Amino acid sequence: MKHYRILSAVLLYPEPELVAALPEVEAGLDARPGMRAALRPLLTHLANEDLITLQQYYVQTFDRTPSHSLHLFEHIHGESRDRGQAMVDLMEEYKKHGLQMEGDELPDFVPLFLEFLSQLEGELDAGPLLGDAVHVLAHIGNKLAANGNVYACVFDVLEQLSPVLAEELSEPPIKDMDEALETFGPGVDGVEPLLKHAPGGAQPINFYPQGAHRAPVSA
Repeated sequence: MKHYRILSAVLLYPEPELVAALPEVEAGLDARPGMRAALRPLLTHLANEDLITLQQYYVQTFDRTPSHSLHLFEHIHGESRDRGQAMVDLMEEYKKHGLQMEGDELPDFVPLFLEFLSQLEGELDAGPLLGDAVHVLAHIGNKLAANGNVYACVFDVLEQLSPVLAEELSEPPIKDMDEALETFGPGVDGVEPLLKHAPGGAQPINFYPQGAHRAPVSA
């Protein structure tokens, strides 16, 4: 499913390779003119700005503004210990479908999640997973839109693709810095504790707070 791969690519840190591939990105959306029109603000931004400006804008948007974070579970679990198990469960889902993570990015990084969806057999497989995550994706998109950010259009597209209507998120739990470092800081072996498998095996992936009412599948 090429469209998920394209959405993943445009959410990555802008590198010369991405800018050079913009004509290919546009061509990849020929079969989805509505999606291409929706992404036009970002595509124009990427095509018209110089690389340094693109990179500074990206860093300010996603790295320096926590409410825009591209890490899904940060918006649900904050720095609570539940985030670690959620990471493990998501990695198990990737492995179940034959996806082996490379590099040091966390499994809930939105471009990685979208790349995962692109490798599934079709919308019947990708739709339910996107529907589970859409509440968080819409939350990020709403924050971006409120700030007039061009990346908001990507999340609008994801909302449209989802078979589930997005619901509003509650604020994630906040822990003090000492506990956050204890939970997420690397151990003496350099391995992030949140990437170690917790006892009891993988649990169903929970992109939305437990007990919350889930929206009906849209027609």
